[in-house]
Amino acid sequence: MAALRVSRRAAGAALRRAASGGRPPPVPQRIEEKRRAALLGGGRARIDAQHKRGKLTARERILLLLDPDSFDEYDMFVEHRCSDFGMDSDKNKYPGDSVVTGRGRINGRLAYVFSQDFTVFGGSLSGAHAQKICKVMDQAAMVGAPVIGLNDSGGARIQEGVESLAGYADIFLRNVLCSGVVPQISLIMGPCAGGAVYSPALTDFTFMVKDTSYLFITGPDVVKSVTNEDVTQEQLGGAKTHTAVSGVAHRAFDNDIDALLNLREFFNYLPLSNRDPAPVCECHDPSDRLVPELDTVVPIESTKAYDMLDIIHSIADEREFFEIMPSYARNIVVGFARMNGRTVGIVGNQPKVASGCLDINSSVKGARFVRFCDAFNIPLITFVDVPGFLPGTAQEYGGIIRHGAKLLFAFAEATVPKITIITRKAYGGAYDVMSSKHLRGDANYAWPTAEVAVMGAKGAVQIIFRGKEADAEAEYVDKFANPFPAAMRGFVDDIIQPSSTRMRICHDLDVLASKTQSSPWKKHANIPL
Repeated sequence: MAALRVSRRAAGAALRRAASGGRPPPVPQRIEEKRRAALLGGGRARIDAQHKRGKLTARERILLLLDPDSFDEYDMFVEHRCSDFGMDSDKNKYPGDSVVTGRGRINGRLAYVFSQDFTVFGGSLSGAHAQKICKVMDQAAMVGAPVIGLNDSGGARIQEGVESLAGYADIFLRNVLCSGVVPQISLIMGPCAGGAVYSPALTDFTFMVKDTSYLFITGPDVVKSVTNEDVTQEQLGGAKTHTAVSGVAHRAFDNDIDALLNLREFFNYLPLSNRDPAPVCECHDPSDRLVPELDTVVPIESTKAYDMLDIIHSIADEREFFEIMPSYARNIVVGFARMNGRTVGIVGNQPKVASGCLDINSSVKGARFVRFCDAFNIPLITFVDVPGFLPGTAQEYGGIIRHGAKLLFAFAEATVPKITIITRKAYGGAYDVMSSKHLRGDANYAWPTAEVAVMGAKGAVQIIFRGKEADAEAEYVDKFANPFPAAMRGFVDDIIQPSSTRMRICHDLDVLASKTQSSPWKKHANIPL
């Protein structure tokens, strides 16, 4: 910390004095002076300004994210190469430029990190800046470790022109090449505008900080000039907009410290690369624990809602569940939990919102999560209570057929262990989509309250009997609105007591840990985007 208090101006003056006359200072002294200048970033005044905005500096963020004394920095001495517009003067040269890069450990596990420094040219991206990021991404892919980007940048460095744009493209390429190879996480901790937004969009997870982070292609001034809309930065690209409306971001946190601590927790759920199995940690929650409250969680009335999160928390180790996108497409729940210490991905329809119907947004949300889990060997547990796809012209015109097919595609192509529990309704095509036995489900169970049918009893009776429905609904319910037709055909493997759900899942995961499954050779599939 003492080094951070050394004035960058004094360090620069020492270098200039040495260059102007007399013998240059010894190399060790020059190295130390450069290090001090790099540690100070854009200078004390800009650091203070960053703190006044409620934000940490790039280096403070890295120190909080990584384990103590585990950070190994790369390219501290790199400087930008621009000589136009006075950029080649000493006052515009900052060792390390506007990003801090390197590797470290999170709870003892390797991670590669870059943290953009807003105190140096507003964190703008130069050719040297991009080169530093590309280096850590290349090495992360080579050794098999996640990449975490802490974004706080004003965008491209205008003085560098096309070289800055080329730098973005170099990063985008690596985002694509690393996709499905190592987990990529973006934490937006300041502005991120223009072409810069596409790097977070290409990563697996994007998190934001409330009130201080923004994501948008064009800012409010450009929007006003083109569309005549008056909109603030927060309304256009703030955390609330992207976590609840657009679905661009997966979660938002209260401040920098809260975000970084949550990121440390989230990191524990992920494997280091696609070559590693799902992480397993020590578990003190018995795998054979019964959950009696599940026997009464589903209401007797089929039209009455309940909270799918109650089921998820009840069966997860220590009742812990890290939900992804909790504020977006709330009619489906996705996130990470542990079962007997093993990381699992959980997908569940949410009867409390739109009766758990699948729609455009929930299909896309679920599909992306399922594909991430499949890419990184994380078993999938699916809880089904779905009355069908949401009807209406808005959904049809918006392309529910194409978007709904994404979730179907994701479950069908997944080769990780897949366990499905039908808690109540499984109607129509939505039954097929939600990791049914027909989509290579490994273990499919139904609770006694399950109903597997083409549609609900009332609608079915109206079609079948066409006005002659007297007592017909009771007959239909007795025949189809129960789990027996599916069980008799082997479409569910067993009808289980809800209280035994955790025990059955844990036992199945132990058996399926050695599962291998392959698909026909292809260059890549053509998912209906």
